Amino acid sequence: MPLIAAATGDRPSRRPVWFMRQAGRSLPEYRELRVGRGMLESCFDADLVTEITMQPVRRHDVDAAILFSDIVVPLRAAGVDLDIVAGTGPVIAHPVRDRAAVRALPRLDPKSVGSVAHAVGNILGELPEHTSLIGFAGAPFTLASYLVEGGPSRNYERTKALMHGEPEVWNELVGALADITITFLRVQLEAGVHAVQLFDSWAGMLSLADYERFVAPHSRRVLAEVADFGRPRIHFGVGTGELLHAMGEVGADVVGVDWRIPLDVAARRIGSGRAVQGNIDPAVLFAPWEVVEGHVRRVVAEGDAAVAAGAAGHIVNLGHGVLPSTDPDVLTRIVELVHTL
Repeated sequence: MPLIAAATGDRPSRRPVWFMRQAGRSLPEYRELRVGRGMLESCFDADLVTEITMQPVRRHDVDAAILFSDIVVPLRAAGVDLDIVAGTGPVIAHPVRDRAAVRALPRLDPKSVGSVAHAVGNILGELPEHTSLIGFAGAPFTLASYLVEGGPSRNYERTKALMHGEPEVWNELVGALADITITFLRVQLEAGVHAVQLFDSWAGMLSLADYERFVAPHSRRVLAEVADFGRPRIHFGVGTGELLHAMGEVGADVVGVDWRIPLDVAARRIGSGRAVQGNIDPAVLFAPWEVVEGHVRRVVAEGDAAVAAGAAGHIVNLGHGVLPSTDPDVLTRIVELVHTL
């Protein structure tokens, strides 16, 4: 499998490429399938998860499928009262802001995400043999930020206030969320996914000192608790250029890089021995094709330079997720181009 080879320092048979948020978002067949179905409802329907996960594989010939899900799925499965509101994102009915609320958080029973495991089995039965299946989960900090803020936030003021003002409560909260994340990832790994990605989507809102003190120990525990499967662990966040070395140090085999920093520079920050993933700017995909092509070629060249600088490999991807109005044909052309380089 090209992606696994690049992630582990082997020579892939072709340059691997996939796109974050490729399952859904921009595909008309996805939007048609989702009519009348809520996001969370869809994430717990094994047949629907299978079909949505497979759609971009059929259309684009990407080298990896990523399980159709959402980072709040394990929270909902555990019993947290939340919903995904269109145009807003996850909204928490009862935000968690004190010790009592932290201690009232439910644990995740693996049986409550049995539909996810069932979907993994279905997908593995349909995937081409060269195509990897990536499972994923939200990292403890990002999940905590949603729980504390009550939803998406610009400044994360409540999160940072709890983190700094009541560090013991903070660590108890993030520790509980690490338990949920570990359980969810292990369910996916036991079902057979080939790799997992830990999304710390909003870690870039933190200083390096805060990341190392309040976040890194919990992410390190998550990645350590799934290391026994021997499958690549990818770690990604947005705006994390100043955190890349620390994110690599928590136990990732592959570190995702957004579009703000060249891959070869990122590789030197991360340190040798880890692969890099990224980092096409999702917004550039709206430019004329000759511009997109030039941008992709530059990213690939920087990926090669990253490998020359000591990175284990390069997995081509976007620097964040596919934007909803992206032309799917552009994604297909990018895959075709990457496979020729």
